[in-house]
Amino acid sequence: MNINKPNQNEVAPYQWDYINTVPDTKDILGELQIQLIDTIDLVTSLDDETLTSSYAEGKWTIMEILVHLMDTERVFAYRALCIARKDKTNFPGFDENTYAPNSNANKRKILNVVKEYSLLRASTIELFQSFDEEMWAEIGSASGLHLPVKAIPYILCGHEIHHRNIIEEKYIGK
Repeated sequence: MNINKPNQNEVAPYQWDYINTVPDTKDILGELQIQLIDTIDLVTSLDDETLTSSYAEGKWTIMEILVHLMDTERVFAYRALCIARKDKTNFPGFDENTYAPNSNANKRKILNVVKEYSLLRASTIELFQSFDEEMWAEIGSASGLHLPVKAIPYILCGHEIHHRNIIEEKYIGK
């Protein structure tokens, strides 16, 4: 199924910041799969010191970024599921700045994190593939903001692009 990229006027400004970085594609689920492979290739090429160091005081490590990506994907996949099922709850936000330091990310092995991330992304894609056109058209709210189901895979993709850019620019200097 093709999922049309939302327009700027359909989403909150922070959502658009992520969506706008995603290449134009109607195969966003295929893009999510490719992105997963690219992210795994990147992080498994790094040594443990690079993975568990931050580029500045108070900034997350690459391992914390990876776990943050998973936390975010879980939260947004849950929101997509609920909204697609016509749940009109205003879903609360989550404080990523509390989650990251409490994730134990830096105590984990990269291969365990990569395995978990692969399974999570596969689960998210399977969930999204189960949605029909009516489900993709549903609109809910989170943190008091308008949230169309069809925006969620694009938000996840753009969110990962954002963090990959930070890793490449600030941590490994690509």
